[in-house]
Amino acid sequence: MTTATNWFVYMILTSDQQVYTGITTNMTRRWREHASGKAGARYFRGRSPQQLCYLETDHTRSTASKREAAIKGMNAREKRTLIDQSKETTLLFIEKYELQNLNQTSSTPC
Repeated sequence: MTTATNWFVYMILTSDQQVYTGITTNMTRRWREHASGKAGARYFRGRSPQQLCYLETDHTRSTASKREAAIKGMNAREKRTLIDQSKETTLLFIEKYELQNLNQTSSTPC
């Protein structure tokens, strides 16, 4: 699906309606890790991923980390605005990388 030089920056809507931000080289694997509660982020203990809301691609490890930090520094309103402004692009990436099966609640991002 991806190579080590193609990093994703993503946001996931959680079961308690929070938005989690992370990076990965394999979105499908990372989703499964978050959903299993075993290898995913501690954040998902007691929560479950519901919907892939935002996806950026074509990052290096360095640029993905910097972008993740920038997004995590945003307040909730700024994150929602970013998600809203990027819905079409996110849907294209979801289709391109065949990630439709990740969304448990809807095929449209948050």
